[in-house]
Amino acid sequence: MNNLIITNDINTVNYLKEYSGGKFRSITKCKAGYMVTHDYGKRASDYMINNLESTLLGYKKGVLHTIQFCPEGGDYYLTVFAKAGKKIKIIDESILADLTVGTINSLFSNTNLYDIKQYQMVNATTHADNAYVMNEEKELV
Repeated sequence: MNNLIITNDINTVNYLKEYSGGKFRSITKCKAGYMVTHDYGKRASDYMINNLESTLLGYKKGVLHTIQFCPEGGDYYLTVFAKAGKKIKIIDESILADLTVGTINSLFSNTNLYDIKQYQMVNATTHADNAYVMNEEKELV
């Protein structure tokens, strides 16, 4: 796994690296204001475990509150992402390592994930660059 560089107050957990399969669940806030749980099927969960940034995509800004993961064969869920108000309370290190500047800027710009100093520390210059893992310097041709 890539080495994370974290300059802000993000609390991390490290569950997902231990498992190669399982299923995801999200908790979102609907237009009426109450919380809704959505369990993902096997195909969607398999895609998400291999593309961890996708666990946070597909929602409008401010709608997603929690992502949970149930390991294959388990009957319990582990919280791998939790947001309360404008603060990310918990995020799994594997998701954090996969996050790009573009995803943060479009969905989480009003949270503690968004940090220009963080982007500078990892040499992020475009929206496609990783936000919490060092990016290689690009040569201009």
